[in-house]
Amino acid sequence: MVSEKRNSEELDFSFKCPLCDKGKIKISKTTYDVPDGDKMLIIKFECDICEFSNNDVIPLTANNTPGIITLRVTNESDLKSKIYRSPVGRLEIPELELFVEPGPRADFYYTNVEGILFRFENAVSIYRKNLEDDDVQIEEIDEVLQNLNEALKGDFKFTLIITDRGGGSYIIPEDESKYSFEKLENNELN
Repeated sequence: MVSEKRNSEELDFSFKCPLCDKGKIKISKTTYDVPDGDKMLIIKFECDICEFSNNDVIPLTANNTPGIITLRVTNESDLKSKIYRSPVGRLEIPELELFVEPGPRADFYYTNVEGILFRFENAVSIYRKNLEDDDVQIEEIDEVLQNLNEALKGDFKFTLIITDRGGGSYIIPEDESKYSFEKLENNELN
């Protein structure tokens, strides 16, 4: 997914690790040239003592136009469409009643449709495991998991929508005919 073409730089800052409070955080930043022509900045925070590590992925060539981005997923090849979701983007799949709301600790992430489905599958599975055996939601949750499983094989048609009021999110579709972008006007941004 990421090419070998990269430029790395390590920065030396002295601040305590938020996890162990003893180690020092090493920061490294790497710029990657992605095969589709984009550039990505990856910033890694790593403690020199404990296991703490965190990455931020920031696109350097993102579209900053606020809008509603829609991708109709109808087959397995559509799962390869690339997704860039900014921290202010709301991602949803209406057919599965699944969504991710932006929040104060939201990260920018770069993945593909399949990666989004895996994230949802993981979250729904964790929720399912925490239900009591006689919970009335179990049947509905199991149906969502079955539909996610079918979607991961390209056998469940759905719509992926990103509503981004700040801009920065975008989709690079495998099939342009299944993609649409609707610009949000100033009066729609509030």
